Amino acid sequence: MSLELLVALGIGVLTAAGVYLVLRARLFDVVLGLTLVSYAVNLFIFFMGRLAIANAPIIKSGVPHTLANYADPLPQALVLTAIVISFGMTAVLLAIAVRASAENGDDAVSNESGH
Repeated sequence: MSLELLVALGIGVLTAAGVYLVLRARLFDVVLGLTLVSYAVNLFIFFMGRLAIANAPIIKSGVPHTLANYADPLPQALVLTAIVISFGMTAVLLAIAVRASAENGDDAVSNESGH
């Protein structure tokens, strides 16, 4: 099995599990599903920069400047930023879910108003 196929299957499984959990009727399942989808997007962005194994993201002096000798640093920076943002988003969603669970008595999502 090639590395590209393994990465594609991993991203597909994370996306499928995340979408399944987002469509559930429980708040904590939705939060977990959004987290899995964000992991899948992070992996997708990271591997858009090409699969370069054991290559540095910075061009060194004395090494020929060809694309095969370095990894693209832009996807790495984007993923690092996305990790920080998704951590903050997950913390806010968990706080909302805990508050809604405390007020309603359970964490079921419903579209009916209680008033």
